[in-house]
Amino acid sequence: MPIERTLSIIKPDATRRNLTGRVNAMLEAAGLRIIAQKRLHLTTAQAEAFYAVHAARPFYRDLVTFMTSGPVVAQVLEGENAVARNREAMGATDPAKAAPGTIRKELAESIEANSVHGSDSAENAAVEIAFFFAGIEITG
Repeated sequence: MPIERTLSIIKPDATRRNLTGRVNAMLEAAGLRIIAQKRLHLTTAQAEAFYAVHAARPFYRDLVTFMTSGPVVAQVLEGENAVARNREAMGATDPAKAAPGTIRKELAESIEANSVHGSDSAENAAVEIAFFFAGIEITG
């Protein structure tokens, strides 16, 4: 199995409730290593740029507003099949449909306030990681 890197974002609903440690523990229990991490408050321009792929979708403006509503924790995760492992640890986007024990099932407030973001492919992970981190910030 290949060692990969993926981006994870702990969203404002989770940081507001001081769940960063719980999310990190769940990610580590899934076999992922946190090799870079920073807490930041996204500007509107940053959130718009990061989620530009969704600009034509009806939820885009609400997503940007939500992601700028409080601090987030951006992190780089590393491990075997990191993209798939992270997505499995997160659970379905809709917490009502997420499997028991997943981050979204256990911690999310709603389909919008679903506590975490994760890259959906290795290719997107590389782009998303570069959006938040300079290479010197990533320790492997």
